[in-house]
Amino acid sequence: MNQAVLKTSQLTKIYQGVRVLHNVSVTLEAGKIYGLIGQNGAGKTTLMRLISGLAFPSGGSLELFGQQGEQALQAERKRVGCMIEYPGIVGHMSARENLRLHRLMKGIPNSEIEEELLKLVGLEDTEKKKAKNFSLGMKQRLGIAIALIGNPELLILDEPINGLDPLGVVEIRNLLKQLSEERMITILISSHNLPELYQTATDYLFIHQGQLREALTLAQLDERCRQHIRIECDQPDKLVSLLESELGAKNVQVLPDMTVKLYDYYDDREQVSRLMFDHGIRVMALSNEGDTLENYYISLIGGGKHD
Repeated sequence: MNQAVLKTSQLTKIYQGVRVLHNVSVTLEAGKIYGLIGQNGAGKTTLMRLISGLAFPSGGSLELFGQQGEQALQAERKRVGCMIEYPGIVGHMSARENLRLHRLMKGIPNSEIEEELLKLVGLEDTEKKKAKNFSLGMKQRLGIAIALIGNPELLILDEPINGLDPLGVVEIRNLLKQLSEERMITILISSHNLPELYQTATDYLFIHQGQLREALTLAQLDERCRQHIRIECDQPDKLVSLLESELGAKNVQVLPDMTVKLYDYYDDREQVSRLMFDHGIRVMALSNEGDTLENYYISLIGGGKHD
Protein backbone atom coordinates (compact mmCIF):
# COMPACT_ATOMS: atom_id res chain seq x y z
CA MET A 1 0.00 0.00 0.00
CA ASN A 2 1.30 3.45 -0.90
CA GLN A 3 2.05 6.08 1.73
CA ALA A 4 -1.01 8.02 2.85
CA VAL A 5 -0.65 11.67 1.84
CA LEU A 6 -3.98 12.69 3.36
CA LYS A 7 -6.35 11.13 5.87
CA THR A 8 -9.59 12.60 7.11
CA SER A 9 -11.74 11.05 9.79
CA GLN A 10 -15.38 12.06 10.33
CA LEU A 11 -14.55 15.49 8.89
CA THR A 12 -17.47 17.88 9.38
CA LYS A 13 -18.09 21.52 8.49
CA ILE A 14 -21.03 23.66 9.59
CA TYR A 15 -21.65 27.10 8.06
CA GLN A 16 -24.18 29.33 9.82
CA GLY A 17 -25.97 26.36 11.32
CA VAL A 18 -26.00 24.38 8.05
CA ARG A 19 -24.01 21.15 7.89
CA VAL A 20 -22.31 21.31 4.49
CA LEU A 21 -19.89 18.44 5.13
CA HIS A 22 -20.78 15.49 7.33
CA ASN A 23 -18.46 12.78 8.69
CA VAL A 24 -16.27 12.51 5.59
CA SER A 25 -13.47 9.94 5.93
CA VAL A 26 -11.07 9.59 3.01
CA THR A 27 -7.49 8.45 2.43
CA LEU A 28 -5.39 9.70 -0.50
CA GLU A 29 -2.30 7.71 -1.46
CA ALA A 30 0.88 9.00 -3.09
CA GLY A 31 1.00 9.23 -6.87
CA LYS A 32 -2.72 8.73 -7.53
CA ILE A 33 -5.23 11.02 -9.23
CA TYR A 34 -8.50 11.27 -7.31
CA GLY A 35 -11.61 12.48 -9.11
CA LEU A 36 -13.99 14.25 -6.74
CA ILE A 37 -17.51 13.96 -8.15
CA GLY A 38 -20.60 15.76 -6.91
CA GLN A 39 -23.27 18.30 -7.80
CA ASN A 40 -22.92 22.01 -7.09
CA GLY A 41 -23.31 22.42 -3.34
CA ALA A 42 -22.39 18.79 -2.61
CA GLY A 43 -19.41 19.82 -0.48
CA LYS A 44 -16.52 19.36 -2.95
CA THR A 45 -15.07 22.85 -2.61
CA THR A 46 -15.60 22.84 1.15
CA LEU A 47 -13.58 19.63 1.45
CA MET A 48 -10.80 21.14 -0.66
CA ARG A 49 -10.78 24.31 1.44
CA LEU A 50 -10.47 22.31 4.65
CA ILE A 51 -7.55 20.30 3.29
CA SER A 52 -5.72 23.38 2.05
CA GLY A 53 -6.27 25.37 5.27
CA LEU A 54 -8.59 27.98 3.74
CA ALA A 55 -11.28 26.90 6.20
CA PHE A 56 -11.31 25.03 9.50
CA PRO A 57 -13.39 21.94 10.37
CA SER A 58 -16.26 21.99 12.82
CA GLY A 59 -15.56 18.39 13.76
CA GLY A 60 -13.48 15.35 12.93
CA SER A 61 -9.76 15.25 12.18
CA LEU A 62 -7.40 15.82 9.29
CA GLU A 63 -3.90 14.42 8.78
CA LEU A 64 -1.35 15.52 6.15
CA PHE A 65 1.77 13.45 5.48
CA GLY A 66 1.27 11.71 8.82
CA GLN A 67 0.97 14.94 10.83
CA GLN A 68 -1.99 16.31 12.84
CA GLY A 69 -2.66 19.47 14.84
CA GLU A 70 -2.95 22.97 13.40
CA GLN A 71 0.69 23.94 13.85
CA ALA A 72 1.96 20.76 12.21
CA LEU A 73 -0.66 20.98 9.46
CA GLN A 74 0.36 24.52 8.58
CA ALA A 75 3.95 23.33 8.15
CA GLU A 76 2.90 20.37 6.01
CA ARG A 77 0.73 22.57 3.79
CA LYS A 78 3.94 23.94 2.28
CA ARG A 79 3.93 20.60 0.45
CA VAL A 80 0.45 21.30 -0.97
CA GLY A 81 -0.40 23.29 -4.10
CA CYS A 82 -3.97 24.34 -4.81
CA MET A 83 -6.27 26.15 -7.20
CA ILE A 84 -9.68 26.45 -5.59
CA GLU A 85 -12.70 28.25 -7.07
CA TYR A 86 -10.72 30.89 -8.98
CA PRO A 87 -7.03 31.13 -9.95
CA GLY A 88 -5.16 33.67 -7.78
CA ILE A 89 -4.16 35.88 -10.69
CA VAL A 90 -3.28 39.60 -10.75
CA GLY A 91 -4.93 40.95 -13.90
CA HIS A 92 -2.50 43.73 -14.81
CA MET A 93 0.50 41.36 -14.68
CA SER A 94 1.76 38.98 -17.37
CA ALA A 95 1.85 35.22 -16.82
CA ARG A 96 5.54 35.36 -15.95
CA GLU A 97 5.03 38.27 -13.55
CA ASN A 98 2.24 36.39 -11.81
CA LEU A 99 4.49 33.37 -11.38
CA ARG A 100 7.31 35.56 -10.09
CA LEU A 101 4.98 37.19 -7.55
CA HIS A 102 3.82 33.85 -6.17
CA ARG A 103 7.35 32.43 -6.24
CA LEU A 104 8.64 35.31 -4.14
CA MET A 105 5.66 35.11 -1.77
CA LYS A 106 6.59 31.47 -1.14
CA GLY A 107 10.24 32.38 -0.65
CA ILE A 108 11.51 30.27 -3.55
CA PRO A 109 14.77 31.65 -4.98
CA ASN A 110 14.90 29.55 -8.15
CA SER A 111 13.76 31.91 -10.95
CA GLU A 112 14.28 29.23 -13.63
CA ILE A 113 11.11 27.55 -12.41
CA GLU A 114 9.08 30.34 -14.03
CA GLU A 115 10.12 29.35 -17.55
CA GLU A 116 9.77 25.67 -16.75
CA LEU A 117 6.20 26.09 -15.52
CA LEU A 118 5.18 28.37 -18.41
CA LYS A 119 6.32 25.68 -20.85
CA LEU A 120 4.66 22.97 -18.82
CA VAL A 121 1.21 24.62 -19.13
CA GLY A 122 1.70 26.02 -22.65
CA LEU A 123 1.95 29.73 -21.79
CA GLU A 124 5.58 30.36 -22.74
CA ASP A 125 4.58 32.50 -25.77
CA THR A 126 2.28 34.94 -23.95
CA GLU A 127 5.20 37.35 -23.32
CA LYS A 128 3.91 40.66 -21.86
CA LYS A 129 0.21 40.05 -22.48
CA LYS A 130 -1.74 40.96 -19.35
CA ALA A 131 -3.55 38.17 -17.57
CA LYS A 132 -6.83 40.14 -17.56
CA ASN A 133 -6.84 39.72 -21.35
CA PHE A 134 -6.37 35.96 -21.19
CA SER A 135 -9.11 33.58 -22.23
CA LEU A 136 -10.71 31.57 -19.42
CA GLY A 137 -8.71 28.53 -20.50
CA MET A 138 -5.43 30.47 -20.35
CA LYS A 139 -6.30 31.68 -16.86
CA GLN A 140 -6.92 28.08 -15.81
CA ARG A 141 -3.51 27.08 -17.16
CA LEU A 142 -1.84 29.93 -15.28
CA GLY A 143 -3.67 28.94 -12.11
CA ILE A 144 -2.31 25.39 -12.41
CA ALA A 145 1.22 26.77 -12.98
CA ILE A 146 0.91 28.89 -9.83
CA ALA A 147 -0.28 25.85 -7.87
CA LEU A 148 2.82 23.95 -9.02
CA ILE A 149 5.28 26.50 -7.64
CA GLY A 150 7.39 24.80 -4.99
CA ASN A 151 6.98 21.29 -6.44
CA PRO A 152 4.01 20.25 -4.26
CA GLU A 153 3.47 16.61 -3.33
CA LEU A 154 -0.31 17.09 -3.14
CA LEU A 155 -2.06 19.13 -5.83
CA ILE A 156 -5.68 20.25 -5.30
CA LEU A 157 -7.51 21.50 -8.40
CA ASP A 158 -11.11 22.73 -8.42
CA GLU A 159 -12.54 22.54 -11.98
CA PRO A 160 -9.14 22.96 -13.72
CA ILE A 161 -10.44 22.21 -17.23
CA ASN A 162 -13.27 24.72 -17.04
CA GLY A 163 -13.25 26.87 -20.19
CA LEU A 164 -10.67 24.81 -22.07
CA ASP A 165 -11.18 23.82 -25.70
CA PRO A 166 -10.95 20.07 -26.54
CA LEU A 167 -7.24 20.29 -27.34
CA GLY A 168 -6.57 22.15 -24.09
CA VAL A 169 -8.49 19.54 -22.13
CA VAL A 170 -6.32 16.77 -23.59
CA GLU A 171 -3.15 18.75 -22.83
CA ILE A 172 -4.16 19.28 -19.19
CA ARG A 173 -5.11 15.59 -18.90
CA ASN A 174 -1.68 14.57 -20.17
CA LEU A 175 -0.03 17.08 -17.85
CA LEU A 176 -1.82 15.72 -14.78
CA LYS A 177 -0.93 12.13 -15.70
CA GLN A 178 2.69 13.17 -16.24
CA LEU A 179 2.83 14.88 -12.84
CA SER A 180 1.32 11.81 -11.18
CA GLU A 181 3.47 9.20 -12.90
CA GLU A 182 6.81 10.98 -13.14
CA ARG A 183 6.81 13.10 -9.98
CA MET A 184 4.53 10.91 -7.83
CA ILE A 185 2.33 13.95 -7.12
CA THR A 186 -1.01 13.08 -5.59
CA ILE A 187 -3.80 15.01 -7.31
CA LEU A 188 -7.31 15.74 -6.05
CA ILE A 189 -9.38 17.12 -8.91
CA SER A 190 -13.04 18.09 -9.14
CA SER A 191 -14.79 18.44 -12.49
CA HIS A 192 -18.24 18.49 -14.02
CA ASN A 193 -16.72 16.93 -17.18
CA LEU A 194 -17.25 13.33 -16.10
CA PRO A 195 -16.18 11.68 -19.40
CA GLU A 196 -12.87 13.55 -19.15
CA LEU A 197 -12.49 12.70 -15.47
CA TYR A 198 -13.01 9.05 -16.40
CA GLN A 199 -9.99 9.25 -18.70
CA THR A 200 -7.83 11.04 -16.12
CA ALA A 201 -8.42 9.73 -12.60
CA THR A 202 -7.14 6.52 -11.04
CA ASP A 203 -9.63 6.70 -8.15
CA TYR A 204 -13.04 8.27 -7.58
CA LEU A 205 -14.73 9.89 -4.59
CA PHE A 206 -18.49 10.37 -4.92
CA ILE A 207 -19.89 13.05 -2.63
CA HIS A 208 -23.55 14.03 -2.26
CA GLN A 209 -25.24 16.43 0.15
CA GLY A 210 -22.04 16.71 2.19
CA GLN A 211 -21.54 12.98 2.61
CA LEU A 212 -19.11 10.60 0.95
CA ARG A 213 -21.29 8.08 -0.86
CA GLU A 214 -18.59 5.86 -2.31
CA ALA A 215 -14.85 5.59 -2.95
CA LEU A 216 -13.77 3.42 -5.88
CA THR A 217 -10.65 2.62 -7.85
CA LEU A 218 -10.81 2.83 -11.64
CA ALA A 219 -10.84 -0.96 -11.85
CA GLN A 220 -13.78 -1.16 -9.44
CA LEU A 221 -15.65 1.53 -11.35
CA ASP A 222 -15.04 -0.27 -14.64
CA GLU A 223 -16.44 -3.42 -13.10
CA ARG A 224 -19.56 -1.57 -11.92
CA CYS A 225 -20.08 0.15 -15.28
CA ARG A 226 -19.06 -2.69 -17.62
CA GLN A 227 -21.83 -3.69 -20.01
CA HIS A 228 -23.32 -7.10 -19.31
CA ILE A 229 -26.46 -9.21 -19.30
CA ARG A 230 -27.85 -9.59 -15.78
CA ILE A 231 -29.74 -12.84 -15.20
CA GLU A 232 -31.77 -14.08 -12.25
CA CYS A 233 -32.82 -17.71 -12.60
CA ASP A 234 -33.58 -20.84 -10.58
CA GLN A 235 -30.45 -22.79 -11.64
CA PRO A 236 -27.48 -20.39 -11.85
CA ASP A 237 -24.82 -23.14 -11.65
CA LYS A 238 -26.41 -25.03 -14.54
CA LEU A 239 -26.72 -21.80 -16.51
CA VAL A 240 -23.02 -20.97 -16.10
CA SER A 241 -22.08 -24.48 -17.23
CA LEU A 242 -24.28 -24.20 -20.32
CA LEU A 243 -23.03 -20.73 -21.20
CA GLU A 244 -19.47 -22.00 -21.15
CA SER A 245 -20.07 -25.35 -22.91
CA GLU A 246 -22.80 -24.40 -25.41
CA LEU A 247 -21.98 -20.78 -26.22
CA GLY A 248 -18.29 -20.70 -25.40
CA ALA A 249 -18.75 -17.80 -22.99
CA LYS A 250 -15.54 -16.84 -21.20
CA ASN A 251 -16.68 -13.86 -19.13
CA VAL A 252 -19.31 -15.03 -16.65
CA GLN A 253 -19.63 -14.01 -13.01
CA VAL A 254 -21.93 -15.31 -10.26
CA LEU A 255 -22.62 -12.79 -7.50
CA PRO A 256 -23.17 -13.74 -3.84
CA ASP A 257 -26.95 -13.37 -4.34
CA MET A 258 -26.64 -15.93 -7.20
CA THR A 259 -27.33 -13.33 -9.88
CA VAL A 260 -25.38 -14.15 -13.05
CA LYS A 261 -23.49 -11.48 -14.98
CA LEU A 262 -22.68 -12.39 -18.58
CA TYR A 263 -20.21 -10.04 -20.24
CA ASP A 264 -20.31 -11.90 -23.56
CA TYR A 265 -23.35 -11.88 -25.88
CA TYR A 266 -24.41 -8.42 -24.72
CA ASP A 267 -25.88 -7.77 -28.19
CA ASP A 268 -27.42 -11.22 -28.57
CA ARG A 269 -29.69 -11.61 -25.58
CA GLU A 270 -32.12 -13.69 -27.66
CA GLN A 271 -29.60 -16.54 -28.01
CA VAL A 272 -29.07 -16.58 -24.25
CA SER A 273 -32.83 -16.64 -23.66
CA ARG A 274 -33.24 -19.54 -26.11
CA LEU A 275 -30.49 -21.50 -24.34
CA MET A 276 -32.25 -21.19 -20.98
CA PHE A 277 -35.65 -22.07 -22.45
CA ASP A 278 -34.30 -25.16 -24.24
CA HIS A 279 -32.76 -26.47 -21.02
CA GLY A 280 -35.67 -25.80 -18.70
CA ILE A 281 -34.12 -22.95 -16.72
CA ARG A 282 -36.75 -20.64 -15.26
CA VAL A 283 -35.86 -16.96 -15.66
CA MET A 284 -36.98 -14.33 -13.13
CA ALA A 285 -35.07 -11.38 -14.59
CA LEU A 286 -33.06 -10.76 -17.74
CA SER A 287 -31.71 -7.30 -18.60
CA ASN A 288 -28.91 -5.49 -20.36
CA GLU A 289 -27.00 -3.37 -17.88
CA GLY A 290 -23.88 -1.27 -17.65
CA ASP A 291 -23.48 2.45 -17.08
CA THR A 292 -21.39 5.39 -18.10
CA LEU A 293 -19.74 7.29 -15.26
CA GLU A 294 -22.54 9.87 -15.46
CA ASN A 295 -25.25 7.23 -15.23
CA TYR A 296 -23.48 5.46 -12.41
CA TYR A 297 -23.22 8.69 -10.44
CA ILE A 298 -26.90 9.48 -11.04
CA SER A 299 -27.91 5.99 -9.87
CA LEU A 300 -25.66 6.36 -6.81
CA ILE A 301 -27.33 9.55 -5.60
CA GLY A 302 -30.81 8.17 -6.27
CA GLY A 303 -31.60 9.95 -9.51
CA GLY A 304 -31.66 6.99 -11.89
CA LYS A 305 -33.05 3.56 -12.51
CA HIS A 306 -31.22 1.99 -9.56
CA ASP A 307 -32.77 4.13 -6.86
